[in-house]
Amino acid sequence: MRSSIRLCTAILGPPFLRPTTARTSAFSSPCPNPIGLGHRRRQNPIFLRTLNSSRFAAAGAKLARMSGRGGYAEAQKLVSFSLSPTSALVIQKGDITKWSADGSSDAIANPANERMLGGGGADGAIHRAAGPELLEACYKVPEVRPGIRCPTGEARITPGFRLPASHVIHTVGPIYDADSNPQASLTNAYRNSLTVAKEKKLQYVAFPAISCGVYGYPYDEAATIAISTIKESSDGLKEVHFVLFSDDIYNVWLSKAKELLQQ
Repeated sequence: MRSSIRLCTAILGPPFLRPTTARTSAFSSPCPNPIGLGHRRRQNPIFLRTLNSSRFAAAGAKLARMSGRGGYAEAQKLVSFSLSPTSALVIQKGDITKWSADGSSDAIANPANERMLGGGGADGAIHRAAGPELLEACYKVPEVRPGIRCPTGEARITPGFRLPASHVIHTVGPIYDADSNPQASLTNAYRNSLTVAKEKKLQYVAFPAISCGVYGYPYDEAATIAISTIKESSDGLKEVHFVLFSDDIYNVWLSKAKELLQQ
């Protein structure tokens, strides 16, 4: 009995009446009475209101699901910006291979190479998560030139297979130091991805930071192009997400979104 009391005291603080925040109440249950004496622990009224709020619980579940990792700590890093009365841009920290919106009208963008046969970074991670069926589907995409299925700046779409999202939009960003006009190529990669999504009647699309890995695109310039293009081309979509794996890129994207969208 005493060990149970010490355990709950360590967790909740004496006498098990530590103030309960909205975050704790939404995602954890109160510690039960450990000593079974019929003691009625006084509940924090904020906790009771939160616990009984189905809308709050549903919103919390959606944040956790769409965080890309499923955890509340990551969901805290999800920030939404209005693009229009019917469309939103969401900046979030997470793993894009775990992202989905509804599993039927959603897609993640894969930063592919022109061969579309998998590679390193996010491209390789998406292929591994989707399973071998994704590579088989990519092989079936017609080549426009020998060995090239998706030229830089263009986009192709396949099913998502084992991914939570229903589709994968493969797009090729520019190699910053090798492309003759990297700004135009990166703009086209985002714009053509959205065009493909709308042609498929999708409602939700999630992007990584295209070309910001081994392709060497400077974060600040890439964020400006990405967010500006989404702002101009998102009509017909409910939500466009940027699911960003590193803190550095997330912070740049969030700062740029505030600069460009909160004017």
